[in-house]
Amino acid sequence: MFYTPGCSACTEAREQLRLSAEALVEDLEWRELNVLENLDHAVELGVLTLPAIVIDGELVFTSMPTVPQLHEALKQRQTGTG
Repeated sequence: MFYTPGCSACTEAREQLRLSAEALVEDLEWRELNVLENLDHAVELGVLTLPAIVIDGELVFTSMPTVPQLHEALKQRQTGTG
């Protein structure tokens, strides 16, 4: 998850999203990257707005998803339909 310090949307939802994703996907590697410290990597992935969520190296969400939206994206990755 790419975020910027002071982003209220990021702070409010990221813990809930992380916990629900970890409950859904065994051995999930959840990383939170400050875009100011990882700008080159963010640009490489096409991140233009924040917060942004990348799954398996692909930019999937350019705004904060709901828990059900994140679950659906993760399930698609697990089954290979995404």
